[in-house]
Amino acid sequence: MFGFCNADLDGIGSGCRIQPLRMDQVVLSYGDCLLRSSDVALLDGPHWLNDNIIGFIFEFLASTLAPSTAKRVALLSPEVSQFIKCCGNDVQEFLQPLDLPKKDLVLLPVNDNAGTEAGGTHWSLLAYLRSAREFLHYDSAPGTNAPHARLMARNLSSMLAGKPHYREEEAPAQHNSYDCGMYVVCVAQALCEQYFRGGNNLSLQIITPQYVTLKRSEWKEIIRGLGSHSKATCGP
Repeated sequence: MFGFCNADLDGIGSGCRIQPLRMDQVVLSYGDCLLRSSDVALLDGPHWLNDNIIGFIFEFLASTLAPSTAKRVALLSPEVSQFIKCCGNDVQEFLQPLDLPKKDLVLLPVNDNAGTEAGGTHWSLLAYLRSAREFLHYDSAPGTNAPHARLMARNLSSMLAGKPHYREEEAPAQHNSYDCGMYVVCVAQALCEQYFRGGNNLSLQIITPQYVTLKRSEWKEIIRGLGSHSKATCGP
């Protein structure tokens, strides 16, 4: 699955999840992700992204990587990331099939929900760079998710070589209260595109508020295109 992992984790909710309405139409089934019309509507703004949209984008990004690169990258779903944060030392056996110690780049969405029930109000991104032996935390509202990212990094460190350092990294800043999830996926995409070209010299200057707004429309078009192709392939 190109380094992406989703899982059926009953009772584990990373937050920002909206329950589907009774007549909520399925728009797209893609890999392990199922998107409904209410999920896709969140891309119109001004709305927070939920687990489903972020999970889909991570899986799509993973599927677009060249095979030689894909095996070196892991993009973890919001559910798996929340499990890592909440379950402490119990994560090692669960994560073993992902072979994370051999990945050069691991990306995890971080939510500020402290429990196992659905909730939370802010997303950020935690990146593990094996070449630098460090975790970098990208938060579009600096400092907001630092305790949650540190906890996630600490729980992962036990299974990674060299006891990685943790660092708050300068990140593009959101200028509203709802674009945090978009900054997560935009930074994740930039890291996937740049890391294997320039090592640790990463630039996120392109990620501006205007760029983020444009990406909302682009992702909605990608979903629409994939949904139309799926219907055409499957037939009536």
